[in-house]
Amino acid sequence: MNAGCCRSTHKINTMTSLLQGLTVLLLAWALVHCQAPLEPQEEEEEDDSMEETEMETFPVVAKVEPVVCPGECSCTEEGAVDCAGVDLMYFPSELSESTRILSLQNNRIEILTTEDLARLQQLETLNLQNNRLTTQGLEDEGFTVLEQLTYLYLANNKLTTAPRHLPPSLVSADFAANSLTKIYPYTFGQKPGLKSVYLHNNKLTDAGLPENMFNGSDSLEVLIMSSNFLRYVPRNLPSALYRLHLKNNMLEKIPSGAFDSLTQLRELYLQNNLLSNEGMDNETFSQLTKLEYLDLSNNNLSVVPQGLPRGLILLHLEKNNIRSIPGDALIACRNLEYLLLHNNQLRSRSIHQAAFHGLKKLHTLHMYNNQLERVPRGLPRRAKTLMLLHNGINEIGRNDLVMLYTLTELNLSYNRLISPKLHREAFRKLRLLETLDLSGNALHSLPLGLPRSLQVLRVKDNQLTSIPEGALQGMSKLKEIHLNHNQLKLNSIYQGVEGRGREEERGCRLTPPNTHLPITICLIPSTTSLFSVY
Repeated sequence: MNAGCCRSTHKINTMTSLLQGLTVLLLAWALVHCQAPLEPQEEEEEDDSMEETEMETFPVVAKVEPVVCPGECSCTEEGAVDCAGVDLMYFPSELSESTRILSLQNNRIEILTTEDLARLQQLETLNLQNNRLTTQGLEDEGFTVLEQLTYLYLANNKLTTAPRHLPPSLVSADFAANSLTKIYPYTFGQKPGLKSVYLHNNKLTDAGLPENMFNGSDSLEVLIMSSNFLRYVPRNLPSALYRLHLKNNMLEKIPSGAFDSLTQLRELYLQNNLLSNEGMDNETFSQLTKLEYLDLSNNNLSVVPQGLPRGLILLHLEKNNIRSIPGDALIACRNLEYLLLHNNQLRSRSIHQAAFHGLKKLHTLHMYNNQLERVPRGLPRRAKTLMLLHNGINEIGRNDLVMLYTLTELNLSYNRLISPKLHREAFRKLRLLETLDLSGNALHSLPLGLPRSLQVLRVKDNQLTSIPEGALQGMSKLKEIHLNHNQLKLNSIYQGVEGRGREEERGCRLTPPNTHLPITICLIPSTTSLFSVY
């Protein structure tokens, strides 16, 4: 029995051991399988973390930081900040580093420091015009920290000298309407991309300009230096210039060769200076082969200059003391279209008969406010507009206008014309004439032989007492006739209307021409159209 009992006990112990071992195995299995699903989740979290890191460093998918914008200003996500006209006294400090365009015009800013600009490394356009900035309020090296700056606007401030250094990246700089007296070599020098500089309305003199003001800035195309105190044309100007403004200065002389390098120049503004013929020579403009626009008005010229460029299209010579036009002065200007010679001292006999010879493209000629006593000979044959008003012309002969076939506008107002000295066939060849102004003369009757092409006829401020019979016959294109301030009476007007009849019968309204009221009359019986007489 003891032996059987021992065997039973041994079996039980054996089974217990087996069960314990099995339990351990089951627990181990359970632990493994319960933790296994957590592993992929942990790996996924690690991947998300890495992906987030990559997003932060990869610029295409980077998060956009909130735009920092001063309270008074308006800002865009593209980096434009507009603080114009908000009465700022100081440069705003809370600007985003990503600011590209900054508008601060029309404020009261007096000081701008390097520290203000240092954090704006992406700034491309800075507009500070119309503030109260002074030279003392600008640091010499202040703008050099803006390595991306292309457009700088500092017009209408209180600067007396320009900054010594500006960024090489500049494309355009505007310093107009300050009180500048001095420019430094590196203000505009060594700027390879510089295209335009505006320095007008300052106090610049020749002594305030460096000899090589634009050294290393060979791309400059537009230079505006009007309204200063310059006596000479600045030296060593870039050859790329196509527009140069030097008007309203004190230029007395243009040194020989001053423009020789400016082979691309198309527009040259020299009006309102002190230039005389002695201050220029025949070669002054000779190298300006592409020049199309030249303004020499309001100077001290006594003769039309020699050696003018061949390519000129528009030439201003008004408001000088020009007394004569030599026969060869304009001979090279074969492309000339506009010639303005008004407000001079020209007399008919001092204009050479060949002065306009060869100017086949000239269509507009202004010669008003001179001392012409007759229509000059040899006028350009293809002229369309001829302004001869305010002279002393007292006669127009039969052939004075005979070669002006293409003329569409002729102004002879405020001369000394009288009816007997106005030949009845003077206008016979002007078959394209649309506007004729004979106002302000001493005509007693409406001229005969007027072109049938006329649309506008002005004869106000004369001494008209009648409109001769047939004077307006056949003028079916006439739209306006100005007769005010004459001595016409109702019956004298009707004398000039063929097929006269009672006003009521023709359905016309007539008021006295000496008033400012419009007159509507039937001028041509063969038509039913009406037109106004003023």
